[in-house]
Amino acid sequence: MKALRFAAAAAAVMLLAGTAAAQTTLRIGLAEDPDILDPTLARTYVGRIVFASFCDKLFDIDEKLNVVPQLALSHETSSDGKAVTIKLRPGVKFHDGEAFDAEAAKYSIERHLTLQGSFRKPEIAALDRVEVVDPLTVRLVLKNPFSPLISQLTDRAGMMVSPKAAKEAGDRFGLKPVCAGPYKFVERVQQDRIVVEKFQDYWNKDNVHIDRIVYLPIVDATVRLANVKSGGLDLIERVLATDIKDVRADPRLKLSTALELGYQGLDINVGNGEKAKNPLGSSAKVRQALSLAIDRDALNQVVFNGEFVPGNQWVSPEHPYFQQSFPVPKRDVAKAKALMKEAGVAAPFEVDFMVPKGAETQAVAEVMQAMAAEIGITLKIRVTEFATSLKQAESGDYHAYLLAWSGRTDPDGNTYIFHKCNAPQDYPGYCNPDADKLLDEARAVADFAKRKAIYEKLTKVILDDNPKLYLYHRRVLIAHTTRLEGYRQMPDGLVRVVGLRLK
Repeated sequence: MKALRFAAAAAAVMLLAGTAAAQTTLRIGLAEDPDILDPTLARTYVGRIVFASFCDKLFDIDEKLNVVPQLALSHETSSDGKAVTIKLRPGVKFHDGEAFDAEAAKYSIERHLTLQGSFRKPEIAALDRVEVVDPLTVRLVLKNPFSPLISQLTDRAGMMVSPKAAKEAGDRFGLKPVCAGPYKFVERVQQDRIVVEKFQDYWNKDNVHIDRIVYLPIVDATVRLANVKSGGLDLIERVLATDIKDVRADPRLKLSTALELGYQGLDINVGNGEKAKNPLGSSAKVRQALSLAIDRDALNQVVFNGEFVPGNQWVSPEHPYFQQSFPVPKRDVAKAKALMKEAGVAAPFEVDFMVPKGAETQAVAEVMQAMAAEIGITLKIRVTEFATSLKQAESGDYHAYLLAWSGRTDPDGNTYIFHKCNAPQDYPGYCNPDADKLLDEARAVADFAKRKAIYEKLTKVILDDNPKLYLYHRRVLIAHTTRLEGYRQMPDGLVRVVGLRLK
């Protein structure tokens, strides 16, 4: 069935590609179908990959995580840290022909703050108001200093939408989004394809060389790989680590990699409804025992051929904010059993272990299951479709949940929305006033050394409480045909299409 579904989608792509004899079409295989294509309401990683083609942001990042201009040209922060003035790029148009200016920027940012169900609101909640200084200048006035602000504007919070189109479409904007990126939205067929085509009035159009892009959601990694090898696709994301050798051995393919900004973690329900009332959710010592039972190095070797990076924090050991005073722990079964005894827990006991469907996640879960069993924790694996798992996590219908986070450039983006009391992605229901205080303090400080010292204190609090066990950091693994030239992989895992050519 999977092969048939792909064949149908591929046929549709060929039909689309044939509408103009000289048209070039880039076919990208996605690991999932994105959620809503509205930058204010979207929350999936794969959606961010698609947005990169049609929704420019105020700022972007480079390979070294430096902030670089996109729709904004520059920014300046006031001495008290409570106002950021942003100069905008002139001559930019939205896909509907409307001009991008300070009023449009103000509208987009305010929409992120006020639209019902916005996932951007908590990312820029420190913002008090947006002021139009002149047609190409906006000032963001903050309630208090907020050091992650510009970092947030390198992602969906910085995406600009056409005010005219957004007002006309209302809550249906995500069905036909209108932004100011290199490509404009053409169509979407759920679970089948998303099509965008080159925008002729793009501000950087001389650097856009491909006419059309078709995104094809293909959940099975083996099917994705088979189709990029056969020429049915030009690029695929999330190559399996176990397939790296196969890709490297194929002269028609290239592998592009970068260590991700995010992590793979294990959420533990500590306060989200009735299911928090179990030995794992009720006792920090039991959670610490589980962490010590997991051999992160072995997990990396067994499942990922040693290609990923074991971790125990929300940033990788290669990140500037990694806390060296809390090194990645080695497995210690004796200490884990002692902690279980101290907690007074009668082993064995069962844990409802929710795992998103996928070859790698299921393999990780099975390795963890074997390791946990040695200390009397029975992880009962429950494989769940990804979107369904998110809904169940929100409602607290789990004991433990294997969940990846694609990561953000600033550590605030990897911590605040997960560990702050009642934060939007605090699926464990974790709430610690000490953690809250440190999370807020880190947002108010701009100096790197001072911020890192605050995060060191936060790291101790979180690793003592363990509402989330950090396991490893993946490498972004993109395979593409050698026909595709100019591809560069950034640590955020997104597929940037400006500058690409098809031979």
